[in-house]
Amino acid sequence: MIQQKLNNISLIIFLIVVFSGCQNKNGTTIHLDSKISSLIGEMTLDEKIGQMFQASDGFYSSEEELKEAVRDGRVGSFLNIQGAERVAEIQRVAKEESRLGIPLLFGRDVIHGYRTIFPIPLGMASSWDTSMVKKAMRISAVEAASMGINWTFAPMIDITWDPRWGRIAETCGEDPFLTSQFAKAMVEGIQGDLDDPTSLAACAKHFVGYGMAEAGRDYNTTYIPEPLLRNVHLKPFKAAQNAGALTFMSGFNDLNGVPASGNEFILKTILREEWNYRGMVVSDWASIEEMIFHGFAIDKKHAAEIAVKVGVDMEMATTAYIENLKKLVEEGEIDENLINERVANILRVKFELGLFDKPVENTALTTDTILAGSHLAYAREMARNSMVLLKNSNHILPLSKEIRSLAVIGPLADAPHDQMGTWIFDGNEEDSETPKTTLQYILGNRVHYAAGLEYSRDKSEKGFGAALVAAGRSDAILFFAGEESILSGEANSRGILELPGVQTELLVKLKETGKPLILIVMAGRPLAIQKELNLADAVLYAWHPGTMAGPAIADLVFGDYSPTGKLPVTFVKGAGQIPLYHYRKNTGRPASKSDVIHIDDIPRNSKQLSLGLKSMHLDYGTEPLFPFGFGLSYTKFQYSNLTLSNEVLNFNSTISVSADVENIGNFETDEIVQFYIRDRVGSITRPVKELKGFRKIRLMPGETKNVQFEIEPKDLEFFNGEQYVSEPGDFDVWIGPNSAEGLKGEFTIK
Repeated sequence: MIQQKLNNISLIIFLIVVFSGCQNKNGTTIHLDSKISSLIGEMTLDEKIGQMFQASDGFYSSEEELKEAVRDGRVGSFLNIQGAERVAEIQRVAKEESRLGIPLLFGRDVIHGYRTIFPIPLGMASSWDTSMVKKAMRISAVEAASMGINWTFAPMIDITWDPRWGRIAETCGEDPFLTSQFAKAMVEGIQGDLDDPTSLAACAKHFVGYGMAEAGRDYNTTYIPEPLLRNVHLKPFKAAQNAGALTFMSGFNDLNGVPASGNEFILKTILREEWNYRGMVVSDWASIEEMIFHGFAIDKKHAAEIAVKVGVDMEMATTAYIENLKKLVEEGEIDENLINERVANILRVKFELGLFDKPVENTALTTDTILAGSHLAYAREMARNSMVLLKNSNHILPLSKEIRSLAVIGPLADAPHDQMGTWIFDGNEEDSETPKTTLQYILGNRVHYAAGLEYSRDKSEKGFGAALVAAGRSDAILFFAGEESILSGEANSRGILELPGVQTELLVKLKETGKPLILIVMAGRPLAIQKELNLADAVLYAWHPGTMAGPAIADLVFGDYSPTGKLPVTFVKGAGQIPLYHYRKNTGRPASKSDVIHIDDIPRNSKQLSLGLKSMHLDYGTEPLFPFGFGLSYTKFQYSNLTLSNEVLNFNSTISVSADVENIGNFETDEIVQFYIRDRVGSITRPVKELKGFRKIRLMPGETKNVQFEIEPKDLEFFNGEQYVSEPGDFDVWIGPNSAEGLKGEFTIK
């Protein structure tokens, strides 16, 4: 009896500490605190541990066994259980037949669409349009919610510099500022209004550093010094927290020798103590047990102890927690108050989502939700805005719809599954509209189709003959190249970045016909296409565009719209150039274009130091294939009149930087205006350029708009290894169309 009273006193003290300072969305001390406090006080230790377990579909041998676990409070969430009727029934059991009526979370990967598939996230990031992406994620959430899902594992906001890494497809690219803007948009889109039945809990993943896997091999080791961690990799996650992300996911990777799911520095010191995050942290699939393989934990019991102590609230799919946490409490290795803290975070998410109050109902599948006409139309618009025009010699694009004949060739021209991209568990290739189908609908028998290759890795040339015949009968050639969806995504990393199979060989043959040759690349990563770039008259990078790939591509090919996308990642010339990113350091021996001596031009018997002592490759030089932020249009924009409101920035003031942008072409369209800065001297070396802002503006032919950006000292803050600082000194500033071009000015902080 005395021990029980002591336990109750400890629980009260714990709850006072946990909930002190917590506020609801209206900024007032919340009634929710007392609800959670009261509920935890009623729970047994077994029920608390049950809340910390997420079971995958198939974990239980029968539906009745599953329901019995729910009745007993032995599970807090399910993964990959869906279907409106099934979810409603299981949720009914949880709320009406379990002792405490605690509802369940039903999780599902809804990464870039549910049934209506949008472009891969890297493609959506190419739109540089946060409002569009927010709406795309809202549509995805609406469709998923209609099938009973209330939690999804998005957004993925890892920063990466390595296109070999398969999961670059799921990222927003290389830049922390751009990714942070999309982190906010995606969280807001997924969660919407938490009181709405279509709201899903978002999950910011993978915390943190997962995108820096050595050699681009998924799950690999990451080494990230603290200044780089704080100045780059943590920024999107802080943006997600600020946007209200209800959950975070710990990564697979070990960070500086410590697996993310057992990393006290990131999960406790930074996330909980510095950021005061009060949401839930879920492990990635089996990442707690994988600490054994990392060599960081002896066994599952040890792994459970490590993870629960550093701050992982819920274990995904595996059983280290449910098998060992009770033993660890009974043995005195962990205090039950620690369990209470973890459970409080889980219950808070369930209360915030309104799961205790929302009725259990059968939200049956309806045609006005899944694949709704408005959803498909928006997927088409999103895809169109995600494509990037990389080359357009002699204005070969757009083509006229009156063209007499058009050859449609290539393994991605009619690949309904592959065009959807990676992580589309609920996408259906039967819903896809392919380029071939759309072009035949528009042009009828004026389309001459021949795949040439059955799939992207095909090494057989048996289809070349038919492709060349189709090309010979046509006025122009559209060649759809790229890679299948299976070649990107989780665990699907590549060491070679060139087009797979014999696609390039076919392109060479098509070039020999002398017909205008337009290359459309559909891929899950930035490919090394330098050779293909030289062969083609025009190149449109379409990524994996999703369900509406065909109509979106046709919109651009025929000039109903102009391409507006810009690259969210640097395109390298080959894998040997990795890593190459726009905010790299200058080094002590920076090379300019004039310093480059190509390997083929080096005289024989040259002396060792005769080529200059500069930081460059002899074969690649210094420049990427395409810089970050690059993208062409069917019109041309002219930048002029860079103006700074002041040349001195004080620590309590702001500076406005503006420029005029004029559409000097003949096409009404959008331009994405980009804003960069450089801190010339710092207490640690600073990047050559940092993105600090962007605007998407629409211009009529001949129209000029003034675009303005604001700078204040906090925008220039960085972590110098000891603290966050904004330091006095001289700064460069650019406004331009990409990271390599633009109008340049300067200012000083005093």
